[in-house]
Amino acid sequence: MLEEVERWLSERSWSVTDRPLHQVLAAKRATGRTVSVVLPALNEEATVGDIVAVIRRDLMLRVPLVDEVVVIDSGSTDRTAEAAAAAGATVVHRDAILPRIPAVPGKGEVLWRSLLVTRGDIVCFVDADLREFSSDFVSGIVGPLLTEPGVQLVKAMYDRPLGTAAGQGGRVTELMARPLLNMHWPQLAGFVQPLGGEYAARRSLLERLPFPVGYGVELGMLVDALHLVGLDALAQVDVGVRLHRHQDGQALGRMAATIYRTAQLRLARGHLVRPALTQFERAGGAFEPRTYAVDTEERPPMAEIAEYRARRVA
Repeated sequence: MLEEVERWLSERSWSVTDRPLHQVLAAKRATGRTVSVVLPALNEEATVGDIVAVIRRDLMLRVPLVDEVVVIDSGSTDRTAEAAAAAGATVVHRDAILPRIPAVPGKGEVLWRSLLVTRGDIVCFVDADLREFSSDFVSGIVGPLLTEPGVQLVKAMYDRPLGTAAGQGGRVTELMARPLLNMHWPQLAGFVQPLGGEYAARRSLLERLPFPVGYGVELGMLVDALHLVGLDALAQVDVGVRLHRHQDGQALGRMAATIYRTAQLRLARGHLVRPALTQFERAGGAFEPRTYAVDTEERPPMAEIAEYRARRVA
């Protein structure tokens, strides 16, 4: 298995500099593929507009790589939607998509629904809390999908500084996701950022994948894609440094529980009870328990949804 991972790293791990933008554009013209960029957003007024503006300036106005930028508002209480629209994005509220299926909270829910309101042959997901954003995040991970016919999903890899500490971000990755992948899906051990929110894939793959509704979506998608299309259809590209808002330890604990549950479901479907996670917060002179449900719901492959099939025929 180690030899297979090492081979994959040599053949399917690239840098953004390996594909100059003019080469990616030539491939787009030759293939006729279209590209959608999706930003799932919940209370990201401070950053979402800047990200949209950079993508539009660099990859729509200067060069025609991206065909649409869509922000899916997941119920923000700030001016996220207004900031995104002012920067030039198409903004759609999560609840307006597929209203016959009531929406539930969660990042994966938003990504799943985005397939119904985008048109691109290639869909690129970008988190909306990034700071000092570079359009390399988009062109870097879209590039292999335009130039390598056998590649179907591409993850971004990067350094994740935590404050002033270089490379100390990604705590859930190092403490939960990486051990899980190495023990149960060792073929995926070569991914530097398996939980990273920046990745692109062919629509033809995404529409066949189930989507965990919460934070387990990245791990679930990676594992399911491995089984569906194989390791050589997966790749990663180094895009530099990712700066973003970090969550506190308790939020990370809930995220880790969801990711662990996503892995459990893939290891033993149908034999598990609905889990919960109890954490503790000090209130006055005592610790008080807070219990949270762990996301277990998953949306079916979009190709099974009647409204999506009807749109493809139209």
